[in-house]
Amino acid sequence: MLIPSKELEAFLEYITINKALGQKTIQAYKSDLLLLEDHAQKPLIELQTDDIFMLLEKYKNKRTLNRKLSALNSFFEFCVKSDFKNEKIYFQASKIPKNLPRFLSFEDIKQALHLIDTSTWIGLRDYALILFLYASGARISEALELQRDDIDGEWLRIRHAKGQKERIVPLAKNAIEAIDRYIDARDFSCKYVWCNYQKNKLSRISAFKITKKYLGVSPHVLRHSYATALVSGGADLRVVQELLGHSSLLTTQIYTHIQKQELKETLEAFHPLAHEKY
Repeated sequence: MLIPSKELEAFLEYITINKALGQKTIQAYKSDLLLLEDHAQKPLIELQTDDIFMLLEKYKNKRTLNRKLSALNSFFEFCVKSDFKNEKIYFQASKIPKNLPRFLSFEDIKQALHLIDTSTWIGLRDYALILFLYASGARISEALELQRDDIDGEWLRIRHAKGQKERIVPLAKNAIEAIDRYIDARDFSCKYVWCNYQKNKLSRISAFKITKKYLGVSPHVLRHSYATALVSGGADLRVVQELLGHSSLLTTQIYTHIQKQELKETLEAFHPLAHEKY
């Protein structure tokens, strides 16, 4: 078992007690920093910048490298604040190309919905779930916490959002009707809207299997599809931000690729120089 240096031990205690970080984050920091310290064969605080670069050069995956850089930056920032070290060391993260979000068109989703056998309550559930995810843009974690009382008229209250932030979003009438048809078809009562064969709350894995079966994608792609439909239709990004529950507009701006693509397609379709050589 690797034994941390006294500075690293103090840092781990600091992020556990003072910063109250989540267990997964603490474990990731501990694992990364202990491993680096073990490879260096001396306390991290004694390392020079060149020593650290030599330790990190074997990590070719940029996401892995950035995670270790983040841990090191947090550690050295703590060391300066705690007077363990006079000069702060900071490492710039590597740039990672942003992957454009995958999304489905409304036609793709309609075709999938037509394939569902709605003669059983399970089929009605699958139909309603897909329609709900596309109509609300909810994260799957939010969707699985849904209770019927969360829908008031044509408004949906998302109470179990990421970061425990509540938001209210409009919900299409046909999605509400699909949910009610499914609930009416059940021969049991359940606190949650989305239930499994055992009449318990649907799991994330089961929800993934449903969307994978009919659409070939994860539930999160329906969230991207919701946002894409809004931006493509001309919705303001700040409105989309609020509907999605993004804390920063920067997160929502990934959908501007849709607008750029449409501008390109418009240019290619109508500008004379797009078709003729000059």
